[in-house]
Amino acid sequence: MAAAPPTITGHAWGRVTVDGRTYKDVMLMPGRARAWDWNRTGTSHGDGVQPADVTVLLDHGARHVVLSRGRHGRLQIHADTLTLLADRGVTYDVLMTDDAVERYEQLRAAGEAVGALLHTTC
Repeated sequence: MAAAPPTITGHAWGRVTVDGRTYKDVMLMPGRARAWDWNRTGTSHGDGVQPADVTVLLDHGARHVVLSRGRHGRLQIHADTLTLLADRGVTYDVLMTDDAVERYEQLRAAGEAVGALLHTTC
């Protein structure tokens, strides 16, 4: 049986709390959460969420991915990221942060193998 995705226990501007630990931006995947360091993959507001970020989630068993565009929608999603998800047959949602948190928690509670990239500011 695959590990369950972690639980989001709170969120606000600039922070999200997952299973008692607080992050600024976070990667959530079945069995774990970790800080989302944009510098590792070249993610930026303008260049968008990169395929390498999503690949981490998929490599950890995510079969549904929730992508947050930030609280004001400033974070773009790179076209290659959406192509990767489509090519692998992965269901995904692209939402503002509040809606992304809600969607992630719905899927997690339903027992889905969900992963998420959450940006907590702009």
